[in-house]
Amino acid sequence: MAAGTFELITKHGDHEQVVFCHNKDVGLKAIIAIHNTALGPALGGTRMWNYKNEEEALVDVLRLSKGMTYKAACAGLNLGGGKAVIIGDPKTQKSEALFRAFGQFVGSLNGRYITAEDVGTTVREMEQIFMETPWVTGIPKAFGGSGDPSPYTAHGVLMAIKASVKEQLKTDSLKGVRVALQGLGNVGYHLAEYLHKEGAVMTVADIDQEKVAKCATMFNAKVMSPDDIISADADVFTPCALGAVINDQTISKLKAKIVCGGANNQLAEPRHGDMLKEMGILYAPDYVANAGGLMNVFVELEGYSPDRALDKTVQVYESLMQIFAIAKTENIGTHKAADRLAEDRIRQIGKLRQTHMGSSARPFSTLREVKNR
Repeated sequence: MAAGTFELITKHGDHEQVVFCHNKDVGLKAIIAIHNTALGPALGGTRMWNYKNEEEALVDVLRLSKGMTYKAACAGLNLGGGKAVIIGDPKTQKSEALFRAFGQFVGSLNGRYITAEDVGTTVREMEQIFMETPWVTGIPKAFGGSGDPSPYTAHGVLMAIKASVKEQLKTDSLKGVRVALQGLGNVGYHLAEYLHKEGAVMTVADIDQEKVAKCATMFNAKVMSPDDIISADADVFTPCALGAVINDQTISKLKAKIVCGGANNQLAEPRHGDMLKEMGILYAPDYVANAGGLMNVFVELEGYSPDRALDKTVQVYESLMQIFAIAKTENIGTHKAADRLAEDRIRQIGKLRQTHMGSSARPFSTLREVKNR
């Protein structure tokens, strides 16, 4: 790595461990970052991305792993935060050997880090990792896993929208509530289904016109371009695509009273959360709103039940109501209130337990039993 690696690690949070993984025979270059295990083993997905350089990959994994710590804490899960990135083009450089080699590195951490799918990886790659280590979630249902987590992420976002509408619009119903949905990927499309069943009036946008046309037909949704939908005349703006969608160029265009969606890192900078507060727009912090997928894989670790996973996503509603209350009491932005809630839980529960040391300290026997069959 270039000079300044330790400075970067220090700058982006007090990480417990950063592991550089290299296997030249299979072309593996990866980084695993464990941010905090005060609440339990670090869980977070493996992202495969064609980063410009190794420094960009390191910054990304450090930032994402810290976010996972806060997400798990606010979700009330006994998990810490971690993340992994594989440097490479997911369209051309995937191979069984690469992911099995990566699985060996995950296994060497003895349960301190548990991986899952993320951008650029799928259930197929999780199955390949599972050939080398039990410390992986989101594996195929045939192996005792939960498969695709996106329906549960979407259901968690639905709970977040309900909480936000209750807080801002003072209603328990989404019937007639106008939602501007940006992004119709796996999470966005499942969310559109949920919203339609709830009676919401939708405007949708995506770069994939086939997905847009399908939603327009199936859900009687209006259509706008991905760039223009942020200015839609709506009650709720729901970003489910790219991050940093709330920025200096877009924030003044918002007409919605609520920003609540499934995209990661929706605020370009923390100060944009303060600006939303000043504008009277309620922001549902993204790492709280999109925690349903994490809840789903947590249930997988315990012994998977789809009904229990769906029930657990209801916790998103309760967590947000706590955050809204903290924000009002302390007169701070909801983004700061969410951090406060997470940090308080980490501090309080962390005092009761030591740093997670791997499988001997907190075994997940279910996965090991499945793998050994």
